[in-house]
Amino acid sequence: MKVTLMKLNYLKGLLAILLVLLAGCGGSKTPKNAQGQLIGVSPRPKYYPPVPIGMVYVPSGTFHMGPSDEDVNYAFTARNKSISISGFYMDATEITNNEYRQFVEWVKDSIAHILLGHVKNVDGTDFIDWKQKINWKDPAVVEQLDAIIFAPEDRLYGRKEIDIRKLKYHAETFNFDKAKLLENKDKSRSNFIERKDVAIYPDTLCWIRDFSYAYNEPMTRMYFWHPAFDNYPVVGVTWHQANAFCEWRSRFWEDYRRSKNLFTEDKFQLPSEAQWEYAARGGREQAPYPWGGLYIRNKKGCLMANFKPGRGNYPDDGGFYTVRADAYFPNDYGLYNMAGNVAEWTQDIYYQNAYSFTSDMNPYLRMDIPDNAPPKMKRKVIRGGSWKDIGHFLQNGTRAYEYQDSAKSYVGFRCTIAFLSRSKNDFGTKR
Repeated sequence: MKVTLMKLNYLKGLLAILLVLLAGCGGSKTPKNAQGQLIGVSPRPKYYPPVPIGMVYVPSGTFHMGPSDEDVNYAFTARNKSISISGFYMDATEITNNEYRQFVEWVKDSIAHILLGHVKNVDGTDFIDWKQKINWKDPAVVEQLDAIIFAPEDRLYGRKEIDIRKLKYHAETFNFDKAKLLENKDKSRSNFIERKDVAIYPDTLCWIRDFSYAYNEPMTRMYFWHPAFDNYPVVGVTWHQANAFCEWRSRFWEDYRRSKNLFTEDKFQLPSEAQWEYAARGGREQAPYPWGGLYIRNKKGCLMANFKPGRGNYPDDGGFYTVRADAYFPNDYGLYNMAGNVAEWTQDIYYQNAYSFTSDMNPYLRMDIPDNAPPKMKRKVIRGGSWKDIGHFLQNGTRAYEYQDSAKSYVGFRCTIAFLSRSKNDFGTKR
């Protein structure tokens, strides 16, 4: 009996010593072969940056940002400036109708799931079955979705259709501009989280609003949803809607990567004005256009972009309104339609003399301005010119603006995402 008690006490002592040792070495995250040395947390798998579908890599570099030599008057306001840009991925084309419809359908299905009610678990708890497929052709299902269906007096021929004004995306973002201020350093995280609902359906009426006494009703009725325009750039989206799309795209990809136990990536966002111009130049220093030449026609006499040639010969370039997002030749970075087709939203607020005070390293002038602010504060930079613009607006250095809450038939957007390996030696290498 005494021998048994001695063994038991001995085992208890060993167990106590083992627990102390485990507590002292930091648990399972500490490498077994650390030997008291600083070798980092383990296990950490090797990281190879994924390439988002539809994007191309724009390498780090330096360029001279500013107006072309031909724009003499504007050169006095925004002087040419040397800018360094870190590498990033950028959509090879403008966001298309079909890609934006994926966003719209996701929002529509999410609202439908909530309206159709909760499902009971086997233990009696409520949950929403997000994987349940919504059958929009089933009258019984549509009957339960009255909250997002047009009221009877708003229906054509009694058809039950979605009230697009009800399609709103709930965005939650962190405001780094507020958080970085020293007076805010001790405030809780909730002070910097901004939550808002954004109506996300494109304004299809822009086609007839933008042009007086012009018959563009077919574009209003057909452009966004008809399969003939699937690969054409989405238009009629405000700056807010473009940002909401980027936020949703980030969340959509992050949720997938988390489900596969993969590292999450940085956020998708609109390009800064400097990123956009650097990407448009395609590595060609001081070139006036993305293709590098001094002229809008090539040596065969063919126009190089979709814009308004001459005094208004719209079909001369092969497209009357917009054209496919991958039309014409890409620039040297593989980016299509950086000149013409649709002008593109950027992150930056439009300030005429911004080049004189912004940084020469990844310059960025974003400001979240409320829609009830004075119009001058709501101007956001657009770049690249569009199908309805003359050739001057196609130049790499030409700046223009639209108001953040406006939707135009000639403005679209594309996204960027940071490339997380900063050194050239990191890209594509294994260690």
